[in-house]
Amino acid sequence: MAPFLRILGIETSCDETAAAVVERAADGVPTVRSDVVLSQLEEHSAYGGVVPEIAARAHVEALDTLIDEALKRANVSLSEIDAIAATSGPGLIGGLLVGLMTGKAIAKASGKPLYAVNHLEGHALTARLTDGLSFPYLMLLVSGGHTQLILVRGVGDYERWGTTIDDALGEAFDKTAKLLSLPYPGGPAVERAAKSGNPERFKFPRPLVGEAKLNFSFSGLKTAVRQAATEIAPLSDQDVADICASFQNAVSRTLKDRIGRGLERFKTLFPDVAQPALVVAGGVAANLEVRGTLQALCDKNRFRFVAPPLHLCTDNAVMIAWAGLERMATGVLPDELDVQPRSRWPLDSNAEALLGFGKRGAKA
Repeated sequence: MAPFLRILGIETSCDETAAAVVERAADGVPTVRSDVVLSQLEEHSAYGGVVPEIAARAHVEALDTLIDEALKRANVSLSEIDAIAATSGPGLIGGLLVGLMTGKAIAKASGKPLYAVNHLEGHALTARLTDGLSFPYLMLLVSGGHTQLILVRGVGDYERWGTTIDDALGEAFDKTAKLLSLPYPGGPAVERAAKSGNPERFKFPRPLVGEAKLNFSFSGLKTAVRQAATEIAPLSDQDVADICASFQNAVSRTLKDRIGRGLERFKTLFPDVAQPALVVAGGVAANLEVRGTLQALCDKNRFRFVAPPLHLCTDNAVMIAWAGLERMATGVLPDELDVQPRSRWPLDSNAEALLGFGKRGAKA
């Protein structure tokens, strides 16, 4: 067996264009040789959200340069790459087409194998790159397009325990910010405003708290925020801060119930796992109140709380390359060059397709 495998990763599922070179030694030890990400924040900020056509065009303009930069920073040539890994879904179809077609072209021209990677699998396996985590473990994915609690049994082996039945949590943050005339991206803006707010002023609902099933719902919470803002309009800066703080408080209380039940279920199913772990990924994982709630919950239940560095929680090509490396190491065959992108691509193919879940399907 080769001393290590080396993959070029490509990520274009939403509004970040990214390329990376990552290695995996024979003993599983990773090395990130390069990590290049170009954000499109300025292109989309004027619209208060991601515009698919603008995102796809930006990927086309930037991707070749970023791939070249990733190879240069890694100090390797294309001939020294063992395979190509490109995000194939889920996400915005225009962006996926750009990245996957570029990956196909490089694979065809260089004779390298291609791995069409599920973006969610990239998130699911990142904790093995950053923290050497062993299977099985739980992952909470909280982003603009997804809110899911997933059992990670192994590479390619996932079971969805809970998902949003309407809005994703990141989408609820963004829409709350837009309603309150806060800047884009909404998540960080809501968190900043909440710092000076009273989290007990508004008694917002905590959707599905107490339910045995582990699904999430944030549409009603978003509606309650709009009603509260309308009733007291025009809003002062303190009103906005109080609404944001109360919104975050409701989110934290909801997650505490939903995830707490998930931790109990994991302990029941896997009593022999000496150090169970909860991994959090996605852009909302940057929220300090959300992190604090999850950390306290894990401490109480004697779970290890794993939050990869923020730049590896949001969209990046390192996780895509690593997912490809994990698949190579376990003997998964590469994909054919006629593989197609998929705007919807659940990790758990056996999970019930709930109406409305993962509605936006953009950021994962």
